Amino acid sequence: MLNSSMQALGEKRSTIRELFEFGKSRAAVVGAENVFDFSIGNPNVPAPDCVRQAISDILASENPAVTHGYTSAQGADFVREAIAQDLNRRFGTQYGARNLYLTAGAAAALSICFRMLTTSPDDEFVVLAPYFPEYLVFIEQGAGAKAVIVPACPADFQIDFDALEARLTQKTRAVIVNSPNNPSGTVYSEQTVRRLTDLLTQKSKQFGHPIYLLSDEPYRELVYDADTVVPFLPNFYDNTLVCYSYSKSLSLPGERIGYVLVPDSVCDFAATYAAVCGAGRALGYVNAPSLFQRVAARCSGQTADLSIYAKNRDLLYQALTSYGYTCVKPQGAFYLFPQTLLADDRAFCEKAKAYDLLLVPGTDFGAPGHMRISYCVQTETIERALPLFERLAQDCRI
Repeated sequence: MLNSSMQALGEKRSTIRELFEFGKSRAAVVGAENVFDFSIGNPNVPAPDCVRQAISDILASENPAVTHGYTSAQGADFVREAIAQDLNRRFGTQYGARNLYLTAGAAAALSICFRMLTTSPDDEFVVLAPYFPEYLVFIEQGAGAKAVIVPACPADFQIDFDALEARLTQKTRAVIVNSPNNPSGTVYSEQTVRRLTDLLTQKSKQFGHPIYLLSDEPYRELVYDADTVVPFLPNFYDNTLVCYSYSKSLSLPGERIGYVLVPDSVCDFAATYAAVCGAGRALGYVNAPSLFQRVAARCSGQTADLSIYAKNRDLLYQALTSYGYTCVKPQGAFYLFPQTLLADDRAFCEKAKAYDLLLVPGTDFGAPGHMRISYCVQTETIERALPLFERLAQDCRI
């Protein structure tokens, strides 16, 4: 006898992964250079020099048994302290090693938080659309709770506060925020953040228990305009838990290194941190990769060359809007989220396959009528794909 839910998850990959695999099979037929895979958020910009230097120094200077051995379950003390000091420098905080639990990426961090906050199958986590599709898996299958979706605001992809307030109930455990956002690239403004945190403070008092804010931050540093500021949510709301990954900022998606930040300001800090540790233990997420803990300690706060993503964004946005696509210009991350030129976004993305353009339907992100285009690819790939986007647009108007 097997767990049928787990079997179903294993038998059907996400749309993004299905497209990724389709692209590989198609490349075997027409050549990889003729398949324009914009499906997956796999950074193409090399890791910054500090990563290579850190790895070289660590491997040359440390005892391998130490470098590759177990650390404390929550991560090495000196690593957590180094990351905390970087956060303090950038955000004016006073964190220490006690505030961090190192994880195998943001997915592990989120799964830990969903698990430690779930006390009943009736517990609800509010998800703001558009959203990363795996949130629903982590909440419903991983934690055994319920995901409650707030519809997107396609005009600017900020928060629909009337819809949000209507979905906050006595059963709400947390609201998940992802800014810069995957898939829209939107950054929640300080005005939006203040309105959100005021609402959560009000509702926490009304319901007699804290509503947590889960800030999913793998794209925190990936912004491209000088006037774009990503508010650091723990500075606005006490009961914030931050789930971070170095996958995007340091171009290390395959190395799986990140953390949960538990600020001192959260309700009953000691119990909350213990619950994070307990959930990590229950899920098997202890002792994040040892070598890359050390790399994170040396490179935290640095980034890969973001100018390449900025160039790709501008090139793609300007071309697509000139072809008649409607799109909110992304402020961060590395995705464009235009409206599809057919009402049925799945049909549109299927049509795009005829041009060897691999695009992800917006329905998967809770925003039908849109498509996600990952522009973390070679600039040349975008340049060669633009005529295909134009022909696709023309085809849809016939």
